[in-house]
Amino acid sequence: MALGRGSASNGAVVLGAAVLLIGFLVMSGGPPLAEAAKYTVGDYGGWKFNVAGWTKGKTFRAGDVLEFKYNGAVHDVVSVDAAAYRSCVPPKGKKALRSGHDKVKLVKGTHYFICTVRGHCQANMKIAVNVI
Repeated sequence: MALGRGSASNGAVVLGAAVLLIGFLVMSGGPPLAEAAKYTVGDYGGWKFNVAGWTKGKTFRAGDVLEFKYNGAVHDVVSVDAAAYRSCVPPKGKKALRSGHDKVKLVKGTHYFICTVRGHCQANMKIAVNVI
């Protein structure tokens, strides 16, 4: 006996396909999300003096990555709090990044980064990054 449109067999195939699709979406984490953006701090000039205004006009989201590119022999990068950002004095024992090519993944909130080499932070080698 031939089965026609709307038969129980066709309904089972459609239901099976839907279950497979839902299973695939659940296993894969759902539909693809927007990829995290990667920002080179200071753009082509990298992490340098007078970079404090670099964040203006940019929207940073959780998951985005900041890349600090600089000469590790003469600069560093330290993540600090708002008070240390304003005063250019990092807390004692705060670890500095010194590779010259450091990557920092952002989470929601405000992040502050300074160069701790004497006089560099005062020359605006610092940024404040607001992340949504």
